[in-house]
Amino acid sequence: QVQLVESGGGLVQSGGSLRLSCAASGRTSYTMGWFRQAPGKEREFVAAISRRGSVIYYADSVKGRFTISRDNAKNTVYLQMNSLKPEDTAVYYCAAEQSIVVHTIARTYDYWGQGTQVTVSS
Repeated sequence: QVQLVESGGGLVQSGGSLRLSCAASGRTSYTMGWFRQAPGKEREFVAAISRRGSVIYYADSVKGRFTISRDNAKNTVYLQMNSLKPEDTAVYYCAAEQSIVVHTIARTYDYWGQGTQVTVSS
């Protein structure tokens, strides 16, 4: 079992930056991912990172603007978000999966945080 707690969301102007954190407790040797869900839309993949950080995937919509990283000593995964756009507005969720393969599909993830709201104003 693992518990995930996100933090770092908030309101930011277009072009601004935010850094989300996801603190994991319990067993923490997992592949980690970030997903987001905007009102009226399905949850979508944002970024994922392998257990040791050697494999990283990004959604095309965030590539070049967002950076996922992890600090295994602190059991924490980060999502640095730069050049934010109004269309990045969503609830952002941290997720963990037991597979060593890095997936971009939400249903493969076993554990989820409660989400943190990110709002980008134009």
